[in-house]
Amino acid sequence: MATTSLLAVRAGLSVFATGGIGGVHLHPFDESADLAALARTPLIVVSSGPKSILDLAATLERLESHGVQIAGFRTNLMPAFHSSESPYMLPVRYENTAEVALAFKRAEALSLPSATLVFNPVSQGLDYHTVQTWVRQANREAMEQGVVGKALTPFMLRRMSELSGGETDQVNLRLLEENARLAAQLAAAL
Repeated sequence: MATTSLLAVRAGLSVFATGGIGGVHLHPFDESADLAALARTPLIVVSSGPKSILDLAATLERLESHGVQIAGFRTNLMPAFHSSESPYMLPVRYENTAEVALAFKRAEALSLPSATLVFNPVSQGLDYHTVQTWVRQANREAMEQGVVGKALTPFMLRRMSELSGGETDQVNLRLLEENARLAAQLAAAL
């Protein structure tokens, strides 16, 4: 997401859709470049939350520390990618695309350098606690096998797919379509 969002800004785009953002991993000192990119790319990013495999509380805190505007689209709770909600409250809630567009235009007028990150919960997600059980198991396996660095996320996502019997893949496709639809509506609202 980091490189693509930078290219989107350079191409003059104002809205960008992705599935889940990267963030702070449970493993010490492992943090996605997505966080820094969101801090320095002034565009609307539509996402279904941080990837389920991340430390959600630390990711939310890091986004706030970087000055990224964070909001939920028709939700008060941060979605957790495969799950439509997590236990973490969001600072702002928008009910419609006009509200998001207005917030973005105000940020532009202030020359704020960061993204407006709009969390769009997937319509039919998986139970948060069930997903977290799979995350803990996949993390244990990754540690046992010595999987770290750039190999960690692909390993984790593959294991999540296996542990869920492919359900995470179905949710991933659904949320990508829903995020693209919302991003198109936001582009029209701008």
